[in-house]
Amino acid sequence: MKGCLAIITARGGSKRIPRKNIKEFLGEPIINYSIKAALQAGCFDEVMISTDDEEIAEVARKAGAIVPFIRSEATSDDYSTTADVLKEVLEDYRKAGKFFKYFCCLYPTAPFVTSDKLSQAFKLLSESEAKSVVPVVRFGFPIQRSFKLEDGKVKMNWPEHMNTRSQDLPPAFHDSGQFYFLRTAAFLNDGKLFTDFTLPIEMPESEVQDIDNEEDWKVAEIKYTFLLNKKNT
Repeated sequence: MKGCLAIITARGGSKRIPRKNIKEFLGEPIINYSIKAALQAGCFDEVMISTDDEEIAEVARKAGAIVPFIRSEATSDDYSTTADVLKEVLEDYRKAGKFFKYFCCLYPTAPFVTSDKLSQAFKLLSESEAKSVVPVVRFGFPIQRSFKLEDGKVKMNWPEHMNTRSQDLPPAFHDSGQFYFLRTAAFLNDGKLFTDFTLPIEMPESEVQDIDNEEDWKVAEIKYTFLLNKKNT
């Protein structure tokens, strides 16, 4: 049994941002940021790419990752879940006679991931009884006072909190969309990224950006440049 595997999921199809996983982000393919962070984290035995696309595979190899298996058609369509992809990768490794006690699912469009965050997550997982560790970010406004639209009208999701002070409401968090660290046995047993024992690593809003369209991409570059300038001052 080996220690820890990094799985970067990067299929070729991307409709909203064409060739998203290898599109240049501030001068280099965005997938390179995830690969470099994983290679420098010091906790992975292997850093592999799960892809169905040879161009992505070639970019990943040049950055230092390996591509031991090509993703199947069954897990390359718009309906396959991240869990489906991970199960296939782990099964391919099992067939090759390799089993990892821990693994990290790392997204290819996560330039804010750092080696420090990955090593911190691995330390938290391996030194606890947790089944998984997930980076989270706080909602900027209490969701208890959020709205919904019904028949063109604005209505509160929780009307009972209409007059509740923001500081009296507990904070809510959401997935940062960067990575998931898991115990392999627990994942294969439950099939879930969020388990009944998931520990968080809280991220600041400045280090989180969902990238679904071109505007998101530009915002991510602005945030990344801000953080880079801040680090260098």
